Amino acid sequence: MDKKFILTSLGYAILGLALGIFMAASRDHGHLVTHTHILLIGFVVSFIYGLCHKLWLNNIASKLAVVQFYLHQLGTLGVVIGLFLYYGRFFTLDAVDPVLAVSSIAVLGGMVLMTILFIQSMKTS
Repeated sequence: MDKKFILTSLGYAILGLALGIFMAASRDHGHLVTHTHILLIGFVVSFIYGLCHKLWLNNIASKLAVVQFYLHQLGTLGVVIGLFLYYGRFFTLDAVDPVLAVSSIAVLGGMVLMTILFIQSMKTS
């Protein structure tokens, strides 16, 4: 699980940095919120999850760990796409808000599951 998280985090880092460079080159910072979310929940949180799996969770691939990985990734992807569509003025907030709401709850659910995995690993140590 650690390598999956690290690989996806690096993908989000590339995407976030590319968007940042585009914003600087175009002098249009309308996607600042999108850029920030890509780097924070995509890169930073995924990278930290990868470190947790490597250093403390013994890199387990239990069903709960797999669900946690995909829940976080799908939630992050939904947030990123929703914010891109909203701040790019492709859709109104009313149209994108349900996607952002469900995706944000998925990211929160991923964090709750990571907490459960971490607590479970403390009991077996």
